[in-house]
Amino acid sequence: MSKRVRSREVCADCSAPEPRWASVNRGVLICDECCSIHRGLGRHSSQVRHLTHSPWPSSQLQMVQTLYGNGANSIWEHSLLDPSSSVSGKRKANPQDRVHPNKTEFIKAKYQMLAYVHRMPCREDDSVTAKDLSKQLHSSVRTGNLETCLRLLSLGAQANFFHPEKGNTPLHIAAKAGQMLQAELLAVYGADPGALDSSGKTPIDYARQAGHQELAERLVEIQYELTDRLTFYLCGRRPDHRNGQHFIIPQMADSSLDLSEFAKAAKKKLQSLSNHQFEELAMDVYDEVDRRETDAVWLATQNHSTLVTDTTVVPFLPVNPEYSSTRNQGRQKLARFSAHEFATLVIDILTDAKRRQWGNSCESPKENVELILQGIDSRHNSESQDNDQPDYDSVASDEDPVQEATCGDKSSDLSDGPITVQEFMEVKSALTASEAKIQQLLKVNCHLSEELRSMQSKGCSLEGQSIMLENDYDTTPNHSEQEETGPPPVSDAVEPGEEGEEDATLPCTEDVICKTEQITKNIQELLRAAQETKHESFLPCSEKICVAVKEMAALFPKRPSSETVRGSLCLLTSSASRLHGECQKAAEHNPCPSDIQLVTQQVIQCAYDIAKAAKQLVTVTTKENNN
Repeated sequence: MSKRVRSREVCADCSAPEPRWASVNRGVLICDECCSIHRGLGRHSSQVRHLTHSPWPSSQLQMVQTLYGNGANSIWEHSLLDPSSSVSGKRKANPQDRVHPNKTEFIKAKYQMLAYVHRMPCREDDSVTAKDLSKQLHSSVRTGNLETCLRLLSLGAQANFFHPEKGNTPLHIAAKAGQMLQAELLAVYGADPGALDSSGKTPIDYARQAGHQELAERLVEIQYELTDRLTFYLCGRRPDHRNGQHFIIPQMADSSLDLSEFAKAAKKKLQSLSNHQFEELAMDVYDEVDRRETDAVWLATQNHSTLVTDTTVVPFLPVNPEYSSTRNQGRQKLARFSAHEFATLVIDILTDAKRRQWGNSCESPKENVELILQGIDSRHNSESQDNDQPDYDSVASDEDPVQEATCGDKSSDLSDGPITVQEFMEVKSALTASEAKIQQLLKVNCHLSEELRSMQSKGCSLEGQSIMLENDYDTTPNHSEQEETGPPPVSDAVEPGEEGEEDATLPCTEDVICKTEQITKNIQELLRAAQETKHESFLPCSEKICVAVKEMAALFPKRPSSETVRGSLCLLTSSASRLHGECQKAAEHNPCPSDIQLVTQQVIQCAYDIAKAAKQLVTVTTKENNN
């Protein structure tokens, strides 16, 4: 899409210019503020993706842009287009409205309650209405009119409707007609590429027989979307479906260790689930992967000045009213899994998905194996949780609850313990320096970010100014607002009189990871103190963090030649200084509740900036040392 066209785009919900996010199933583009609300609705209401930072199948992105350009938003705001709506007090949000409650109430009414969608005339038999709508959908998908099909789907047409006279589904018709974008829309609403017609043929077969090879290949990708997404989350690779490779089963770096009896029992429990129960668990894990990945994109694209607010926090999967309360509780517990625990669960699901499809032992050949690294010890995460917290205790329904103990309790783990730095060093030499593996290495801190956001949801927005204390690197203001993708130049970061030649030397990656581990553990201790309102522990924790930060900064030259390194060091050391200052405030005698709440939020913000800076330094040293 050209820049000229993009410049005319506005948020579908509040008309703010240049929206950066899309709601895939609604066919609209939305701004950052409105996206923060969409994320809290859950994927069953709105499936959000960043236009440039999220991975997109090109045809799916084209489908959303086509719907948006053809006025799909009028489907969700039909009654607001009536001039009488302004008389009745109904109006859409505008960019100046407050996120809470104005934009939030409007967006929930628009997408959750469908308050502005055109209603069909009431009929006694709703099933007849749904059948009529589905038949209309069946005939409409042979054309390129996407918004008509989206309107039918919004009114209750079924994407998997089997036409009794035609003997096939809407996706069969779209595939035969070569309607790629219609197929994408139907897939978003749950159409099955493997559905059989009355002759036993699938939509994939229809596409191939009609000579639509590209569409056939895309339908195969859609068929394996769930397992492909889980694999890509772990190792940054997707199977090569064109050449018959449909699964990649990643392995943890410590997979050579013997599994405990507990882990073996957990795997057996997973394998004993019915296909329906297993599908529910897999879908829930898919949703959690989406939540974690979207959170990562969200944090990477937001200014820190907007991070510490309750509008940006999605600490666990939102409740889906169509699911039982037991299943919703199990879904929310997935957020408590550390990166290591969650990766282990994902691998087990991938393994069993392949076993169920192919009926074999699922021992993948070497070319189907990707090694997963977890360089930072995750023991501190399990130590801070109650015995029952890591358990995914519901995967089916209220009638048949099944305890999935895949990730165990404090005394047991699927891989008999986390990967240590020493093990990481032994494995590292066997890996290529691909960007995918670098990105996987960085995911070790995802549980830290989740705990930070969980803490942020309990407090108020930041007010006032941060206290900046002097340190070795900090001579530039407002480091907390740096974007992750590019900190500002800090060429003047050396104190007067200390000028010298710039040094391009970088420390060993393993040393940086080791120091990051120390910082992470100390921050976790600080967050636990904040969660338990032990404000007297703030200062001792901050002193440990400052020591760890000083040791990490000492690994780098005094005047690094890399502006990215200098910016990260500025953020690291200045945030540690500010953290210490805020923790000193908390140590004052009898602070009032509002003051201590503000201090707590400032402490969380500083802790996040420290963790972010450490992650940046891991990134740059890994890339440079592998070049």
